[in-house]
Amino acid sequence: MTREEIDTYLAENTDETYAAFQRKLIPTLPPEKIRGVRTPALRALAKRIAAEGGREEFLAALPHGSFEENQVHAFLIDTYRDYDDALSALTAFLPYADNWATCDQMALPALGRDLDRLDRDAARLLDDPRPYAVRIGIGLCLRYFLDAAFTGESLDRIAKIDREEYYVRMMCAWYLATALAKQYDAVIPYFENNSLPIWVHNKAIAKACESYRVSDEHKKYLKTLRRKES
Repeated sequence: MTREEIDTYLAENTDETYAAFQRKLIPTLPPEKIRGVRTPALRALAKRIAAEGGREEFLAALPHGSFEENQVHAFLIDTYRDYDDALSALTAFLPYADNWATCDQMALPALGRDLDRLDRDAARLLDDPRPYAVRIGIGLCLRYFLDAAFTGESLDRIAKIDREEYYVRMMCAWYLATALAKQYDAVIPYFENNSLPIWVHNKAIAKACESYRVSDEHKKYLKTLRRKES
């Protein structure tokens, strides 16, 4: 697709009511960067760009001018099947990752095909000074290392994250709440021993108590572990 065709597609799928809704959900972006195109239309656009051989050209056209284009960029990274290609594309995009939604909607399936490598690369993301790189790293750990591949190493790394950025802290809490649902026995000592930053500790408990995947018995106990913030 040409640049003109992409712009026309985005314009034709713009919904100002939806844009107003999204601007409230993503307050860190300037309002004018959010056009209001729904995710299915953006995924369809990414699929069409890839099918027509325009993936590399689109990925090279950084920085993009809108949230929607960054979303398409993320969905195009997901189309890679080779680990090195996907990692290279992700690395190039990290300086331009500027909101939680774009980070969270990247599944990066190619990276999930080599968990040994991913463990090392995710660990590097967790140490990155850029908050949205850290959020992507936590998301990878949540997606690929809380089920059959769980070893506790990712859990320990994330438990040690102590940063002030809201979207890093919230992602830590989301990860820990999910971990309580999936790996309760391994996770609960971090709460019992007050090993976590207080805000993350309390937010993770709150999110776990909202989850249908955490038992009522566990929820009752978790509520007794809430800490007072100074």
